[in-house]
Amino acid sequence: MRAAVCLARMRCDQGGRGETSELLASVYGRFTERFDTPDLMGARALLDEP
Repeated sequence: MRAAVCLARMRCDQGGRGETSELLASVYGRFTERFDTPDLMGARALLDEP
């Protein structure tokens, strides 16, 4: 998750928001618990950005 979040942030800075959201959502969707961890909360925040 941490690597996916780092990649997502980097790609967002470069303007690649669409493909980044798909990748991050795919990884995030594999988790079924522990959504209160910093990595998952950061991923959710990125996914919720417009």
